[in-house]
Amino acid sequence: MFWKKNSQIKSHLAFLVLVLIMPKVYGQQIDSTKEERLSIHAQMTIITQYKPAFNAKYTGSNSLIPQEETTRSFTSTLYLGAKLWRGASVFMNPEMAGGSGLSGSLGVGASTNGETYRIDNPAPAFELARLFFRQVVSLNKETSYQQSDLNQLAGNLPTKYFSFIIGKICVSDFFDINSYSHDPRTQFMSWALMSNGAWDFPANTRGYTPSLILEYVTPKNELRYGFSLVATVANGMTMNWNIQKAGSQTLEYTHNYTIEGNKGALRLFSFFNMSKMGNYNQSILLNPTAPDIVATRKYGNNKYGFGINAEQAINKDLGLFLRASWDDGNNETWAFTEIDRSVSCGVSSNGSRWNRENDNIGLAYVTSGLSAPHRNYLKAGGKGFELGDGNLNYSWEHLAELYYSMELKKNLYLSGAYQFIINPGYNKDRGPVNVFSVRVHIVI
Repeated sequence: MFWKKNSQIKSHLAFLVLVLIMPKVYGQQIDSTKEERLSIHAQMTIITQYKPAFNAKYTGSNSLIPQEETTRSFTSTLYLGAKLWRGASVFMNPEMAGGSGLSGSLGVGASTNGETYRIDNPAPAFELARLFFRQVVSLNKETSYQQSDLNQLAGNLPTKYFSFIIGKICVSDFFDINSYSHDPRTQFMSWALMSNGAWDFPANTRGYTPSLILEYVTPKNELRYGFSLVATVANGMTMNWNIQKAGSQTLEYTHNYTIEGNKGALRLFSFFNMSKMGNYNQSILLNPTAPDIVATRKYGNNKYGFGINAEQAINKDLGLFLRASWDDGNNETWAFTEIDRSVSCGVSSNGSRWNRENDNIGLAYVTSGLSAPHRNYLKAGGKGFELGDGNLNYSWEHLAELYYSMELKKNLYLSGAYQFIINPGYNKDRGPVNVFSVRVHIVI
């Protein structure tokens, strides 16, 4: 009876079999000097989070609940790639995901588990996460060898090239990348540490969207532009194909450099989103005691913002990062998280000094804030798709995270993490909150 009732367990175990067996069937033993024509990789990540009870003067429908809570999430992904012709490749990523974040990922701007989404049903669901084509056009004869990796074919890549990518992608795979703070499957778990918090990056509920990306890359400088679809409603799964009225544009410049042989990078980006958004001030004018952002949605509203992203290796083991971002905050958050201002910084190191070179340890801090219209809306009792305590005693939200990732055996990692949150949901009347996490990650 247990087995029959838990069909989600059966489906997830079946996917795990594919994760573990398919690369072995493929027999991937790649000569590090040859071009790879076909690629099969896989990953599986399971995160369990626990928080003790905390103090709260009041709790709304979109709050982090103050009671003790334990949740679990998982993702399983296949990464399939093929070379088509010179410089051309295609990639496909079937993915199964399920579970939920604490309180359904509600009530915290810098939400605690980057592997979860704001979905009503935590049951496992299948999605074709990515399906995209990439064409690289060489601009010189010099090449460097690229190792096989997730959505990356082994082979020689020009050191100077132009490329375009078209298809369904995760936009943060191409923008706002950081070597030390970007991947919640292997690094920090908080949403505001995997990318700039105030970047309302375009995506469906699960983080993917049809896009066109243009890249110009040289060893020292990179320039990227992207146009992506946005959802028809905030945090929605259905994408809006009316690109004259709705869409997202992202522009990023990256400068790569070295200081005494240690690599560093500085990234500057901006974004502009158009959709049928609601306006915070207008919703308060319509109903000062119970504002509803949905009532003010109309085409012509937009959101724009800017960000900076820096990383610097101190030596071969240790690195630092810094991010800062801002958006105008007049209209509602549409896709990512309810943050309008964000600053984060941290340090990361591998375990070479204690003879564990494939282990990693990281410590980071992020502080997040809201625009005046956004916080006035929440104080009046309004709700976004992530926040809504019914009232708001505003202050900046603060989150600190410490993690340690241990390699148990090749391709298998176990992580422990601790997060401490002050003013969850920007509310001084709630918290502080302690969150403890255990993460298992397999990658092949």
